[in-house]
Order: sequence, then C-alpha cells, then structure tokens
Amino acid sequence: MSDGDLTGRVALVTGGAHRLGAATARQLHAAGADVAIHYHRSQVEAEALAEELEAKEQGQARAFGCALEETADLGPLVDSVAAALGGLDILVNNAARFYPTPVAEVTEAQWDDLMATNLKAPFFLAQAGFDHLRQSSGCIINLADVYAERPLTHHPVYSVSKAGVAMLTRTLAKEMGPDVRVNAVAPGAALWPERGLSEQDKELVLRHTALGHPSGTAPIAEAVHFLATADYITGQVLGIEGGRLLY
Repeated sequence: MSDGDLTGRVALVTGGAHRLGAATARQLHAAGADVAIHYHRSQVEAEALAEELEAKEQGQARAFGCALEETADLGPLVDSVAAALGGLDILVNNAARFYPTPVAEVTEAQWDDLMATNLKAPFFLAQAGFDHLRQSSGCIINLADVYAERPLTHHPVYSVSKAGVAMLTRTLAKEMGPDVRVNAVAPGAALWPERGLSEQDKELVLRHTALGHPSGTAPIAEAVHFLATADYITGQVLGIEGGRLLY
C-alpha cells in the first residue's frame, strides 16, 4: 500500500457536486489528485466546487456535465476528462438516485430510471474508462450500500440496484484484473436522503445501527481514498455502516 499520496493521479467522481460526491472530490484533491467533478443538472455547484479546489493550488479541478443514462455519452465524458487532465487513474462511481418504490405501486419507468443511474451507468463508465485505467494501472471504486445486503422497506428497486453494484464490483475485478483494481464502499446511515425517509424511518435506522448515529461524509470519503491507494485489494465491498448489519 502507498502512503495515501495521489499526486499526479487523475480522479473522475460522478455526482461530484453534492453530498458524498463533493466530500470525495475534496478528499482526493487534498491527497494531491487532479479531480474531474461530474454533474448532471448541478452545473453551478460543480463549477463552484472546482473553483474552490483550484484555489488551493494542490492540483487541478474541472467540472464535466453528462447525463449518465445516455450510454453513448459516457465514452466522450471519459475521453474529455483524460484529454483535459492528462489521463484517468481513479473512477469513482458515486452518482445514484434514491426514492421509495413500494411493490404495489412501482412502475417500469421507475425501475428503468433507478437501474440506469445506479447500475447501468457504472458498468458502461467502467467499460469506457477501461483502456485509460489499464494504461495507468488504475482503479474503480463503486458506491454500493448496506441495503445491498439488507433491503430497505419500500425501496425494493433501489435495493436491487445496489445489490447489482456489489456483484458488478466483484465481476469487474475479475474481468479487469490484473490491470485494474475494482472495489466498492457500502455506506450505512451516512447522510439522510433529501427525500424518501420519514423521521420515524430515520429513528428506526439508528435504533438498528450499533454506533447509533449517522457517519456523515468524512468516513465514506476516507474509505474511497484508502481503496484508491490499496494496491493489493480488489473485488471487495468495504462496509462503512456503523454496525447496521449486526441487526
């Protein structure tokens, strides 16, 4: 394993303008990486974050827009990042959608929407980035979820999509080795979703979390950083879930 220094490495963080994505972009940039901050609709926030990081004079930071469900646009996104920043070493598949889909009410459009962003896009981004990552002996870090192991009530489609991310991680690690490492981080209660969980649901989650409180963003970003530098770890899903799976 390295000492955590990412100087000279290029990282693409999807959904990097907000929340866990922004925390991860800051963490990797602080370690010396040049960071590509992907956004879909949050152009203003992504560009503001890029300006914030550039001002630190530790490495480059750029914002790149793309609708991840448009598979044909993923290759150009990766190529644009590599051209602007000089390659690609770390792909962080962070972007995701989350909302309830009770079984009796779920629609095919909701299924397609959640699967497109949460599972399909990480696969085809990995495919698009493979040649760049292979050249640099790089890595992919996916954001899975504790609900890949323990499904969340009223969120069956989201839970299935994240279970797919866990298997995607293992499959890509096998297919892309030995040139590219692929791992995942599986948060538990990190940040509450902007919509989709009631106060009663939040209380229930914490009651069934051994540490009894949300993690916040820092432990998740630190785990991504660790996996980016862990040269002999691949195919693993690292749970940062405070004991959520003990219940």
